[in-house]
Amino acid sequence: MLPGFETERLLLRPRTMDHFEDCIAMDRDPAVTKFIPGPWTDDTSHRQFLTDRITTDFGIGLGYWSIFEKTRSDQFLGWVLLIPHNAIGPDVEIGWRLNRLAWGKGIATEAAKPVLEHGFKATTVDRIIAAIDPRNSASVRVAEKLGMELMGETEEDGYHFVTYAILRATFQTAIDQLPS
Repeated sequence: MLPGFETERLLLRPRTMDHFEDCIAMDRDPAVTKFIPGPWTDDTSHRQFLTDRITTDFGIGLGYWSIFEKTRSDQFLGWVLLIPHNAIGPDVEIGWRLNRLAWGKGIATEAAKPVLEHGFKATTVDRIIAAIDPRNSASVRVAEKLGMELMGETEEDGYHFVTYAILRATFQTAIDQLPS
């Protein structure tokens, strides 16, 4: 079982099927999934993809967390993941997706920070990556705010991504520099 986290403004809870419809609704917004390949326009495939992601055991300490406002604990804002890259690995990836109402408020960084810390405490990985479409400047900024450094570019299944990474040896210094 994954732990929950509490930040200054947020509650992060392990994602469950209770969050299914909120996730579906978020993914139906084309602005939210603009830079993320997936089955977002095919309802059957989308629902199966999401069911698989919610019910898969990604390993000890790995999974998804749904993000909620602390003052409105029923207000779904999005999620943060810490799973094997592309659900396969070998790298462990951190990622985030937010509803539009949560954009531009520092929520992705605030939510990702405890998950990143957890990733190094709960696993033995030496680095955690983030694969981001380079046109997604907001996600690039989040990775940089987390202390992640650009490692390179890659093509996966016809999609172009940049890979950011943070090493176990340097993550605490980077995290300590983030505002609480």
